[in-house]
This record gives sequence, structure tokens and C-alpha cells, in this order.
Amino acid sequence: MEYYNYLKSLHLIFVITWFAGLFYIVRLFVYQIEASEKPSLEKEILQEQFKIMSYRLWYIITWPSAILASFFAFWMLFFTEMGNAWLQMPWMHVKLGFVFLLYLYHLKCHQIFKQLQNNEVKHTGNFMRIWNEGATIILFAVVFLVILKNAVNWIFGVIGIFLFSILIMLGFKFYKRIRERNQS
Repeated sequence: MEYYNYLKSLHLIFVITWFAGLFYIVRLFVYQIEASEKPSLEKEILQEQFKIMSYRLWYIITWPSAILASFFAFWMLFFTEMGNAWLQMPWMHVKLGFVFLLYLYHLKCHQIFKQLQNNEVKHTGNFMRIWNEGATIILFAVVFLVILKNAVNWIFGVIGIFLFSILIMLGFKFYKRIRERNQS
């Protein structure tokens, strides 16, 4: 059991750093996109700095954290007695569905990262602000599933996530209005 707790601890540490990287990379996308709208010299300086910051964050923190979190998760699930028990539980199947969504989110972030590294701006800063909430929603869903583990409770938790998403969107619209007023 102690061996399992070490794996679980390492998994959790790398999940935290993975999410930290995902949260911050999208903020850097917002800054880089907004820098592309600046006058020429300022634009060039800012974009180069954001490219360096994004590159280091993405390849030194975010990707390694994703790989290590996955490695320790697979180890726990497939090579321990506890993991075999968890795989029999319905909430774990739902959690793994959200983890799959997290991988898709991560890969889409990688695509956006590559575009911005090549000075291709295909999204707006506002789109990226909304996109940033995707990882938040997945994080909330997974934490509720892992903590509650009860079929009825996780259903309410997932419904709560969708309601939380609506609140985030309303908050975003409110924040956008404030920003537009302050820029006028």
C-alpha cells in the first residue's frame, strides 16, 4: 500500500504541474495574440518574448508533466491491486472520459502553440480567454469524481460543472464589458 501511495503522490504532483502549465500557456496565448495588434517594433519585441516564454513552459513543464502524470496513472491503474479495483468502478470510467477530453484539450493547445510560434494568429484574445476555461471545467469534473466516487453524487457534480460553466461564461461577458468600457 505504501508503494501505491508514492505512485499516487507523484501522479498528483504531475497533474498539478500539468494543469498549471495548461492554465498559463493559454494566458500566454492571449498576451501573444494581443501583442500582434501592437505597433511594429513593440509587436516584434513582445511576440519574441512570448514565444520564448511559451516554448520553455510548453516543453520544460507542460509536456513533461503530462507524460509523467500519465505514466504514474497507468502504473497505478494497470500494475497495482488498487488500480484493478478502481477500473471496476463506474465513476472511474467517467473520470477517464474527462481525462481523454483533457488530452484532446492539450493537443489543441499544442496546435495553437505551433501556430503562434510561426506567427499565425487564428484566434482572438477573447476566444483564448474562453478556451482557458476548458481546463478549469475538466479539473472541477475530475476532482469531484475522484472525491465523491458515488454514482449519484458525481452525476450532480457533473451537472454542477455545467452550471459552473454557465457562470464562467456570464462572468467572462461581464469582464469583457468592463474591459471595453475602460478602453473607450
